[in-house]
Parts: sequence; structure tokens; C-alpha cells
Amino acid sequence: MEIKEKLQDAYISYVLINGEQPKSVFVFAKDNELAEEDFYNYYASFEAIEQDIWLNLLSLAVNEVKAQEVWPQYSAREKALSLFYSFFELLKSRRSFVVFSLNGSTKTLGSPRVLDKLKPLFESFSSEILLEGIESGELMDRAFISRKYKDALWMQFGFVLNFWIKDSSSGFEKTDEAIEKGLTVTFDLFQRSPLDNIFEYGKFLAKNAGIKMPF
Repeated sequence: MEIKEKLQDAYISYVLINGEQPKSVFVFAKDNELAEEDFYNYYASFEAIEQDIWLNLLSLAVNEVKAQEVWPQYSAREKALSLFYSFFELLKSRRSFVVFSLNGSTKTLGSPRVLDKLKPLFESFSSEILLEGIESGELMDRAFISRKYKDALWMQFGFVLNFWIKDSSSGFEKTDEAIEKGLTVTFDLFQRSPLDNIFEYGKFLAKNAGIKMPF
């Protein structure tokens, strides 16, 4: 096991046993047979350790779902569902730490700072499957709006995460239901709707019948 992983495991053990972060980097490093300056070769702060733990959880989930034989046949909606289910299944083994981490984290633009490293990976994954969905015709390519689809998925991620923290149902079955219902509604919005048909018809009339449109 590499030193960064050992530090992550040691940090998780410490906060779960003591209910708080270590008093200082010096003491924490010494307990793990490192000089303080050696600790800083790997992490700038305890928050940075937490950010890496979150990133590693999502990376593991992404790798797991992409390794599935059926992955290439999945629709964009199915790929998103698969990632959400896999990620929150992984969180079960770290629930106590996850609750501690989120409750103690400051927020940046509404998102906990401990998710700062996770978010770019989530957005990269989302952009990839959404582009596939648009290219296949599964999702609607809307000018100036399509690029915001990943933001909607990030909002769903945050919603489900907060829901999971408060979920007291057996096996967190309510969270699974929240994932299914939330992503179903979100992807329904990404697909062609009657409003898209009206808009396209309006553009057709404007182009071919000389009718001036108000947009």
C-alpha cells in the first residue's frame, strides 16, 4: 500500500474514533512514522486527504461500471443510473466517514469543498455519456442548453447525496428510489418534448412561410 493510501486509512480511523480531525499535522504525521515535512510532500492539509478519499470513491465507481460487459450497449440514461447506483453502494462501507466529512466541510458555491476534486471527474463522466446520448439521438441537442445538462446531473448528485445522508430506510432502499425517480425526470427533460416540436415547427414556418417569430 502506498503512503497516500496509508495516510487516508489512518485519517479515516482517527476521525471515526475521535470524532474530530487530528489536532495538528505534526502529531498525525508522527503517529504514522513520518516527519511533518514528509506529510506535506503528499498532502497540503487534512481537507486535501478528504478530497482524495472522495475522488477515489468516484474513480472506483466509474471504473467498475465501465468494466461491465454490457456498458457499450447502455443508453446515456442507463449509464448515469449505473454510476449512481454503484457510487452509493460504495458509500455504504464509508458511511460514518462520509457523514463526518460532509458535516464538517465548508461550502464553495453551494458545494462542499471536500467534493472539489470529485466534481471534475463527475462532470467529465457526465459530459461523455451526454455527448453519446446526443449523437445517438437519445437526447435533444438544444442550442445554449445542452451544455448545461451536466450541471443538472451534478444537481441530482448533490440532491441524492443529501437524501442518502438522511435516509433511515432498510438497505437505503429509499435512496435507490430517489436515484431512479430523479434521473428519470432529469433525462426526460433532456429528451425531445412537445415544446421542441413546437419550436422546430415555428422555425420552419419562419423560414418557409415568411411568418415572423417572437424568438
